[in-house]
Amino acid sequence: MSLTNASPMDAARDAKSASHVLSTLPAAARNEALTAIHSGLEASRQEILAANARDLEAARQAAVDGAPLSQSLVSRLDLGRKGKFEDMLKGILDVRDLEDPGESWPCLGCVCYAWNEFIQLTVAVEKVGKVTLRTRLDEGLDLERVTCPIGVLLIIFEARPEVIANIASLAVKSGNSAILKATFAGGKESTESFKAISKAISEALAKTQVPNGAIQLVTTRDVIPQLLGLDQYIDLSSTKIPVLGHADGLCSMFLEQSADPKMAADVIVDSKTNYPAACNSLETLLVQESALDTLFPAAAEALLVKGVTMRCDPKSKAALDKTSFGSRHSNSIVDAKDADFDTEFLALELAVKTVSGLDEAVAHIHAHGSKHTDAILTSSPELAERFMNSVDAAGTYWNASTRMADGMRYGFGTEVGISTNKIHSRGPVGLEGLMIYKYKIRGRGQVAGAYGEGEGKKPFLHERLPL
Repeated sequence: MSLTNASPMDAARDAKSASHVLSTLPAAARNEALTAIHSGLEASRQEILAANARDLEAARQAAVDGAPLSQSLVSRLDLGRKGKFEDMLKGILDVRDLEDPGESWPCLGCVCYAWNEFIQLTVAVEKVGKVTLRTRLDEGLDLERVTCPIGVLLIIFEARPEVIANIASLAVKSGNSAILKATFAGGKESTESFKAISKAISEALAKTQVPNGAIQLVTTRDVIPQLLGLDQYIDLSSTKIPVLGHADGLCSMFLEQSADPKMAADVIVDSKTNYPAACNSLETLLVQESALDTLFPAAAEALLVKGVTMRCDPKSKAALDKTSFGSRHSNSIVDAKDADFDTEFLALELAVKTVSGLDEAVAHIHAHGSKHTDAILTSSPELAERFMNSVDAAGTYWNASTRMADGMRYGFGTEVGISTNKIHSRGPVGLEGLMIYKYKIRGRGQVAGAYGEGEGKKPFLHERLPL
């Protein structure tokens, strides 16, 4: 892995060249590289944590001095937070142990292409590409769809130093090169952590077959516009380059009148307080009006005990004012502003809005949500299915915490983010999300003009073949 201040053009060119090598490495070589990364980071644990502690202290001081860095972002910087370093290491091994996206399959004694390099294969070999479809178009004319790496990924990220290890492992496993660039929040604030992690990964990869240019962390300032213009080298990232978007996580939860009271309170509290700085934490609670005096108070009290400030609309605030605990927590029950329902707080703050029922809840989510993760708490399977089918989001849950939206919890090993896109990949983007596919046809000189309707034309067979 290269920690580079090279020009965007040079970095992208090196990454493209490395991608051609990486995409053709056998699974064993890529898995060995992930083992090496894991061992290298483990061996460098103390150096990395010491570097992170320096970054964290500088970030905290900057926040105190008035720099535009929120406490939630400071929290994301902390690699020493309980279990965070271990999760980073585990994520690498989880990715290594996933089924390889380019698993072995037998060649049928034919000519094929592998990333623009023409190769003759006459025996069963391991190739980059997993067959996902086979169709006989005609006798002697077979179509295959095979997976392949995207090529070069541009990852623009903030605040979380462990992202470097996550992306490096996913990129290597999937056969993609990756260029990483930190934005302001988590950019210069994580410099020491970035250097320590990159050094450990670089030294580990130097002992493997993965090219040094395959994973690059660009340290040059103000180069994102230039990188975004290099569509001849970078395959996934604005402009002409496709974007895999992961921005705000404005997650909402609808508390429906039939929900189990204890279950509802537990799920709401976990969604908001388990890790408030995360993009999958709860930001808006939608309460059915008929549940204001039955289910809502218990959940609200549990939230207030945890230190949550509740920004309530008039009806929900009036419901809390009637409770025995409302006066004790009056400083934490405030009037909501319109902007609160469009805010990703990333802190112990929660917007609360009263709705008449499911339709109004869904309409609110569509008007204010970010298509990340939204949930319903209800005992009605019919309402749950209707909610999950109606809400346009990458994740829709029934009686489950929004904090479940996570690549490791989904069994993906780790992730590069939660995609809110509607193309290619959606939700936690793990190994499969970094693969695309290509179509291969093997024939005997057939021409398109020979097929169709009419005299002298042949029909296609379109016979589905086993994989």
